[in-house]
Amino acid sequence: MNKRSIAIAALCLMLCACGTTSAPADTAADTAAPAAETTAPAEEGTKVSITTQAVPTEPVDLSAGLTDAMYQRALLNEGNKARLASVMKRAENGEKITVGTIGGSITQGSLASNPDNCYASLFYKYWKEKFPSTEVEFVNAGIGGTNSYLGVHRVEPQLLAYEPDVVIVEFSVNDGDRLMNKYSYDSLVRKILNAPSQPAVILLFTTQENGTSLQETHLEIGRAYDLPSLSYREIVYPEVAAGTLDWKAISPDNIHPNDEGHSLIGQLLSRYLDSVYDERDSIDTSDLSFDTPAYTADYYADAVMLGSDDIEPVEMTGFEKAGNGVYPSLFPDNFVTEDEGYLKFETDCKCLGFFYVKTTSGKGGKYDVYIDGERKGTLDADFTGGWGTYGETQQVLINKETEHHTVEVKLAEGSDKTALTILGIMQS
Repeated sequence: MNKRSIAIAALCLMLCACGTTSAPADTAADTAAPAAETTAPAEEGTKVSITTQAVPTEPVDLSAGLTDAMYQRALLNEGNKARLASVMKRAENGEKITVGTIGGSITQGSLASNPDNCYASLFYKYWKEKFPSTEVEFVNAGIGGTNSYLGVHRVEPQLLAYEPDVVIVEFSVNDGDRLMNKYSYDSLVRKILNAPSQPAVILLFTTQENGTSLQETHLEIGRAYDLPSLSYREIVYPEVAAGTLDWKAISPDNIHPNDEGHSLIGQLLSRYLDSVYDERDSIDTSDLSFDTPAYTADYYADAVMLGSDDIEPVEMTGFEKAGNGVYPSLFPDNFVTEDEGYLKFETDCKCLGFFYVKTTSGKGGKYDVYIDGERKGTLDADFTGGWGTYGETQQVLINKETEHHTVEVKLAEGSDKTALTILGIMQS
């Protein structure tokens, strides 16, 4: 199976995590909130201000495609083009290249009529058509309902292992905590930039219907590393706010683009890439190194996802090592309990978090997490009445120095429900 087949197979498996048309990339403001004991209080994703350029006045004709005004609004930072130009030169010479994407449900392709119509596939199609004599492989590492905190812990096995040459990063509607997700997004971008394949990185910013997005925070990272930073939000939100575009024309819910919306993103990417292609021979590609100091403390520089096979419990009752029905191939090694469970293990780390299943089954329990005997957070697996079963993240520890810790997971007092599936333990 080639890399594109792997990506599409994973995409099909991940559709079960998307839910209905109200599937919450929009719930990410709560999804990654760290425990109150370990970080500053979470700040919700914000409605970024309407562009300072002229307010749109003419009705949008989607059949006419991306306009010059839309493109100029969307091009927030042209960025250093050396790595992109280098990839294009290699592709032009017939060298095989790999393009990849990582993000949430928009990247995954949720609510596009089929996977080929989502922006990630259009991005892949661009490279195939631009360089028809070159073998181009594609890895789509989009997972619905997930944020850059999970992303930085899963990026190596699910994306970087395929040695990508170009990567799009999209998490602006799934990241909802301006402090914590600044840290996780920074470390994620740095992980990709520091990968041995020296991939070119493009940042893509999306939006909710009301303009809520972490675009401004993510753009700080883009400017710090002089990365191409492109905004779907700046294409559509000023038009929606001005009444020149009906949101329903580009999305069937309050977040996910339909084929028309994905097409606008695809056109934005193509136009930017064409501008790089046109000047590729004049761009200096002699030095592709990345040595810019970290914009934040880079807490998750060595982030990894540990499965049940990677951890030897000091004590375990009720839990068993098993798989799950939500992400069976992506996160196969889990700690699972249906009755009251107790888990205790030791580890050396700076930061620690849990990735677990929020379930609509009515059986999901509440489990407290203790670090060295002190309660640091609660894993609430109950999502009865919600849009669908999905994977939730919870950070319980964040420090700058590595220390030895004893970790316990035990049923919270008063919880009459007992089921919990721990998909993975996120550590750095």
